[in-house]
Amino acid sequence: MSPGLINKDESTRPRKKLRAEPEPSTSTPSTQLFAPFRALGFVTNNVPFVLQVRSYKGASSGPRIHILTCLGREWALWEGGKMTLLFVGSQTEEQISSLALDGDFVWSAVGAYVLKFERGKQVHRLENPLGTPLTSLLVFGDQLLALTTDGRRLLAWSTKTYELISTLEFSNDITATTVIHPATYINKVLVSSTQGILELWNLSTKTRIHRFAADSLADSPSPITALVQSPAIDVVAVGFASGEISVYDIRTDERLMRMFQEGGAVRSLGFRGDGESVLASASSAGHVVLWDLNEGGRLLHVLRGAHDAPITAVEWIPGQPVLVTSGEDNSVKQWFFESPTAPPRLLKFRSGHHAPPHLIRFYGSDGKALLTASRDRSLRYTSVVRDSRSFELSQGPLAKKATNLSIPLASLKLPSVSTLAFSNTRSKDWDDVLTAHTGDSFARTWTVQNKKLGSYSFGVHSQKDEKNSKSQPQGAVQAVCVSACGNFGLAASAKGVIGMWNMQSGIKRKTFKLPPVPAEVSNVFKAKKSERTVTGLATDALNRIVVVATLDGTINFFDFHSTELTSTLILPSSATSILLQRDNGLLAVVCDDLIVRIIDIETTRIVRELRGFRGRILDIDFSPDSRWLIATSLDSAIRTFDVPTGRMIDAFKTSRVATSIAFSPTGDFLATAHVDSVGIYLWANRSQYGEVALRILDQDESLVSVGLPSMQGTAEDEALDELAALNINDAKPANPMISPDQLEGELITLTLLPRSRWQTLLNFDVIQRRNKPKEPPKVSEKAPFFLPTLPGVDHRFDVEKAAKTSESKKSTKHLPNAAANLKTQFQEVLHKEDAEGNYDAFFDYIKNLSPAAIDLELRSLVSLDDISTFMAAIERRLISHRDFELVQTLLNVFLRMHGELLVENVELKDKLVELMDVQMKKSGKLLELIASSLGTLGFLRDGP
Repeated sequence: MSPGLINKDESTRPRKKLRAEPEPSTSTPSTQLFAPFRALGFVTNNVPFVLQVRSYKGASSGPRIHILTCLGREWALWEGGKMTLLFVGSQTEEQISSLALDGDFVWSAVGAYVLKFERGKQVHRLENPLGTPLTSLLVFGDQLLALTTDGRRLLAWSTKTYELISTLEFSNDITATTVIHPATYINKVLVSSTQGILELWNLSTKTRIHRFAADSLADSPSPITALVQSPAIDVVAVGFASGEISVYDIRTDERLMRMFQEGGAVRSLGFRGDGESVLASASSAGHVVLWDLNEGGRLLHVLRGAHDAPITAVEWIPGQPVLVTSGEDNSVKQWFFESPTAPPRLLKFRSGHHAPPHLIRFYGSDGKALLTASRDRSLRYTSVVRDSRSFELSQGPLAKKATNLSIPLASLKLPSVSTLAFSNTRSKDWDDVLTAHTGDSFARTWTVQNKKLGSYSFGVHSQKDEKNSKSQPQGAVQAVCVSACGNFGLAASAKGVIGMWNMQSGIKRKTFKLPPVPAEVSNVFKAKKSERTVTGLATDALNRIVVVATLDGTINFFDFHSTELTSTLILPSSATSILLQRDNGLLAVVCDDLIVRIIDIETTRIVRELRGFRGRILDIDFSPDSRWLIATSLDSAIRTFDVPTGRMIDAFKTSRVATSIAFSPTGDFLATAHVDSVGIYLWANRSQYGEVALRILDQDESLVSVGLPSMQGTAEDEALDELAALNINDAKPANPMISPDQLEGELITLTLLPRSRWQTLLNFDVIQRRNKPKEPPKVSEKAPFFLPTLPGVDHRFDVEKAAKTSESKKSTKHLPNAAANLKTQFQEVLHKEDAEGNYDAFFDYIKNLSPAAIDLELRSLVSLDDISTFMAAIERRLISHRDFELVQTLLNVFLRMHGELLVENVELKDKLVELMDVQMKKSGKLLELIASSLGTLGFLRDGP
């Protein structure tokens, strides 16, 4: 059967076929907090790629190579030179079964339709009048050919008029699978079948010219799975499901050569096009076999494990010794041949996970990359910004070992990663990632900078006893942790052995011993008192505390330096995993009773319990500001909880269960990995684009279903554009909680300006001295004209004065001193305010000024009237309980600038004393509120 054929039985078969295909997404975001953004990690699937080589007149860089791959409901066009992504087609309604390239246009078979795309956008649609699905597209001159998936008919459309030209109906004794055009044959196509028969048809007369019997094509007739035209006229290569390959002359109806490929069915064939007589064949086991046709089909080379899954297509680049292959392992590779007889080497490739990832974590503090682990036993660095920056971390020269030992490459890889930890603090100096592997008693280090496995393996062993000189393994590593400083790595085994190693030297530094199971723990959790399974490890930001979670439902707190157990917290349920937010010391514990408990590691007390899950909790993560906790569970829902209130504020369902989630350190994206999907999906945080009115969700409230993001992200981009222009009032819930501008009662409201604004103003004199220029500014020799300006920080021209000056022809050497009669905008806004009001407009104007502008405006207050009015504004603002820290900053700078002037002028004394009384009263009130809050907090933290 041809790789491009998908019959009715295969369309319902599916994990391997459909797991690398993104789900269709909704046109608008249906969740309150997250909008579908884009999918990452998709390269190709089971549909064969299409190769196109185009030459341009006058081009100096050689021909351009384009590779078209299928991504499920989308297609991707890659530039073959550097394997960079050019375009991604818009998402279709159904799975794409076949692809074809025609110049700048892409044709794709989708169900009963053939869609035409230009630069990623759909421009036309052809429909099968029979209503049956189509496959095996072929562009033949100005005609487009397509087979029906039942193998009964061949349809031909005009690529210019889009009319259905003809329909060929085959006899009942064959089921067509593939169609090709024999070179130099006018209006003729060659059709293969599952019965092992070839037929030559004339499209113009709709008649069958000749049938090639199955007995003459192969020794043991079997379904034809590959068919390709050779550089020689009249000669084709035919591949069969049995592994047999025939080089056949269709003009004389004679078999020229016969080869047999071991390792399964022949999935694809390709003739070398640079003058060398070599045939490449691909097997369903992932091998590529090269045959020397000058020697009668002698075996030349075997590329064992060229792909980790069945190969879908092989094709040579015309005129170059480069072979392009693609496989169901989600990869496209290019192989370069140094000489006709030398084995090829891997030239370039683009790949992703070929098994669904089960663990994803954002790497670094910029949110531009992810570390992803999959059941394909690989650890990958996935770039969020550019796909070409993604790579798989090397595990050593495994390919050479696999070739020497004649075993599959996958068998030499490390077991799949079960958990990982990292620290970027010393990533440029030594290994920065530590991983635990399924069933492995060693924790291994990795270096992302060098893109490979690290130098050390940390074995979790027991201490040597007197009788046995060798240390004994203590079970598989269950949890790992890297300290915030990046110097130490911790690993714990299933039997409760915890060790700490130096990440730079690999030397073991400390051992933490868990005590026997506490008597207070329920008998349900007791197994062996001497062996306790560790499910989580964490260290705080200052290397003071080591947190150890166990399966028997305890959270143990150790001293980092002395390794002594300081306290133990007993939970009402088993702890399956933990996550520590080092910035604030909050520890989230996932428990078996479907509750996430949050513990303050300073007081070792449970401060929140997050409920509402309907299935086992799979993964959790904090938002960067620690206000949200996002969790995914087995009920296919992703929930977001507000940590301060402990209530659920957002929840939505996906079509596939999310096995792992990660929130970006910058707060812009939520990344998810899902069952039966090899991609990573990004969700945009809507609160980054505008105001989001949060509301508390009821646990029994039905969840909305949201489609997964697409690879192209067109619908998602449109949805995000709508968010920018969205009327917030339309998106508000029925009873949103909105904080007022001014709180009621005697509470004091802050201005909420950035801390740097008022700190810069306080230290502006120091900043000016530090930034003082070394040389005075040079005056321009010739100025074409000048306009008189008004005083103030804004550049405003006195147009009226300039007009009067131009009208007057009197020459004078001195300009009238009118500056004293002019007011700056700062002074104008100040004097316009009501003396008994709150001076709202004046302080709103100040908030929009820079620190330098505020400093200049305060220095411009030279008259007693301006100073008295400014002091009145400060006093009224203090009485209104608004903008407290801004008022204190302005008052500080004002007194430093005009302190001597205030002392010298007696008329300002009363105003100054009144301002001092209000200042002392309001400041005392604030200190009283702070002291009360600190006392209440201390009672709650230290109380019984």
